[in-house]
This record gives sequence, C-alpha cells and structure tokens, in this order.
Amino acid sequence: MQFFLDTANLDQIREVGELGLLDGVTTNPTLMSREGGDWRKQAALICEMVDGPVSLEVIGTSHEEMIKEAKDLVSFGTNVVVKIPMIPEGLKALRELTERGIKTNVTLVFSPTQALLAAKLGATYVSPFVGRLDGLSQSGMEGVDQMRTLFDNYAFGTKILVASVRHPLHVLEAGLIGADVITLPYSTITQLMHHPLTDQGLAKFLADWEAFQKGE
Repeated sequence: MQFFLDTANLDQIREVGELGLLDGVTTNPTLMSREGGDWRKQAALICEMVDGPVSLEVIGTSHEEMIKEAKDLVSFGTNVVVKIPMIPEGLKALRELTERGIKTNVTLVFSPTQALLAAKLGATYVSPFVGRLDGLSQSGMEGVDQMRTLFDNYAFGTKILVASVRHPLHVLEAGLIGADVITLPYSTITQLMHHPLTDQGLAKFLADWEAFQKGE
C-alpha cells in the first residue's frame, strides 16, 4: 500500500520524504489556504519536491471550468494528478480528461456506486472519505471493502485512494482490505511510528546500558 501525505506544507513533505515513506502528496483548496501566500508557487514547489503523484484540485463546478483549470494544473509538473469532484459535471470532465491522457483523482466519494461510475470513466484514483462517513455513524471502510470487490470483479485499473483518515486504525483496516493507496495527515503518520511499549523498552535498554558502563 502506498502512503501519500495529505498536506500542502513543505516542511511536512520534506520530513516524511527524508524518512523514505513518501509515495505521493494530495492537496485541496483548504490545505492550500492554510499555507497562505501564492498558491501557484506553493503547488510548483510541491511538484518539484515530490517524485510521486501530486493531486491538485480544481475549484470550478462546471465541466468547462474544470477542463480549463485542469489544463493549467498539469503545467506544474508531469506528476500532477487533477482532482475532480464526484458530481455530474465532474464526470463529464473526467471522461474528457481520460481521453486526453490526463491523470485524475475523483474526490468526495462516499459510496461504492460513485466509485464504480468513476472507474468506468477511467479515473486514475478514487478517493473515498472514510472519516467523514464514520462521523455520521456509517462505516467508511465497509464501502472501501465493497469498492475493492467491484474493482476486482471487473478488472478496473482505477486505484482506491483512502482519504479523510482520522487515526492509525484506518490505516490498518485499509491495508487489510487491500486499498492501493492511503493519504494521511502528518499527525497520523507520526502516530504510526510510536507505541508506548517501544518508548518504555528503549528507555529500559538505555538505562541498563548506562548502569553497566558505570559498573553498577
């Protein structure tokens, strides 16, 4: 399973990249707005820093607006993936972008049938938002499991990119289901690295070694 970082923060991207855990980056207008400044400059820098795919999102809601923005977004780098919302106009744009050979990430997916439509139209990725469904007392991961079955049944090449991740358990569940990609906030990646017994064990080893060096 590939790990994407869900951020527009350059320091976070750099740190996770140095760990060797960065397979790609996903951004959205909210994440870009948090960084302030010129979003175009920020997007270009992200595309330069990341070897893997970088999802940049359109903000238009009509087919024509999305196509126009997509043409602009791909100019930031060959690794750009254009994020398209799961709405009827978005599906129209998706079909055209697929025909043009532009990689796409269909976002705001909340049901397996939405994912099925995107896959039929050639989406590169679909992004089910599991955390938001969990917040409504629905099982986001159950939908991901159903998407996996649908895609495998019909040999779709579309990759399942689990998004709206809230905690490490989402990562475990996505991996057990067989999701292709998971996009994580920086905080969740750091959580994955830590366990209280690891910290306690290391502290005990170091304390024992220090006592041995002192001859105690």
